[in-house]
Amino acid sequence: MKIGIIGYGLRIRSLHVLLSKVFPDCKVVAIVDPRIEEIRTDMGAEAESITFFESADEMLQHMQLDGVMVGTRCDLHTDIALKILERNLPLFLEKPVATNIYDLTRLKAGYENSKSQVVVSFPLRHTALVELAKEIVDSGKLGTVEHVQAVNNVPYGGVYYHSWYRDEQITGGLFLQKATHDFDYINYLVGHKPLAICAMKSKQIFKGDKPANLKCTDCDEKYTCAESTIVNQIGEFCSFAEDTGNEDSGSALIHYESGMHLSYSQNFFARRGAAKRGVRLLGYKGTLEFDWYTNKLEIHMHHEPRIETHQLDVDPNGHSGGDSKLLHNFIQVMRGREQSLTSLDDGLLSALMCIKANESANTNTFCNINWD
Repeated sequence: MKIGIIGYGLRIRSLHVLLSKVFPDCKVVAIVDPRIEEIRTDMGAEAESITFFESADEMLQHMQLDGVMVGTRCDLHTDIALKILERNLPLFLEKPVATNIYDLTRLKAGYENSKSQVVVSFPLRHTALVELAKEIVDSGKLGTVEHVQAVNNVPYGGVYYHSWYRDEQITGGLFLQKATHDFDYINYLVGHKPLAICAMKSKQIFKGDKPANLKCTDCDEKYTCAESTIVNQIGEFCSFAEDTGNEDSGSALIHYESGMHLSYSQNFFARRGAAKRGVRLLGYKGTLEFDWYTNKLEIHMHHEPRIETHQLDVDPNGHSGGDSKLLHNFIQVMRGREQSLTSLDDGLLSALMCIKANESANTNTFCNINWD
């Protein structure tokens, strides 16, 4: 299998390394990125077998590829994806699939007119915790799921204020950066269609009056500030400057077609042991909950004195093993042996939910999750 990459950022680079280890018969033969010489230097001898291009059009015109992986910055995902969809090539697309409703609508139309199979980068759905939770939910052990409580307290939240992620024109905000994963795996677990959303977001911590574009290296508090990149080595810009974007917490209520609802909350200034990412699924018979930071899943039976505990082994591959399963699915899609397990339909729905969450938070209204 011959693969082309458009946008060789940190995320796609980690997947490329994993691909080389786990699937050596699949080769990256072309890369599009403005940092060609830097990438060549970092790759060393491996770069000799790769053709580098300055534009996606040039690569797609001159290379015979079995599939393409897109890892550009978020605001470019739609335009690049549309070029690949026009050629009906298998596509691995990073999330979020779009950052605004205009791009999302264009992407939906392009997908509907394409024969491409698209694997969206939703690794959480493929982790052992979600796979086990799905098995238990589908068994009826909990009864039907009638309420969901989910949380994501991000201990590495500084990355969203120190680096290019701080630009909301690029990211679309932190619902699209983080909640897009959580909304996807929850939709998968409950198996119901989301109908409406109400959301709020706050910016209480990462704001301030320090000069725009201030770098930590140039700040007189660089050795005392708890968020200094001199200490944390994540990004370079001051997170308390007047140009620091992104909310630092957000919450959403989501109404599903069955009548149940989900409460979700994410936070970006929790640190150390306050980290948590997981969900609680409540049925009449029992409650299931898990957390990726402990790798533990528990079932609390409601009508008998029993708690079942599953302590899972930590998978060393990215996203608790989700990345390797994503890559395996993409390779099998390229070979014509599987359908995508995280299709663009899933990516479009998750992004739509996040965009509607932003709209709700900005207008103080409930928003229907539809394409009108």
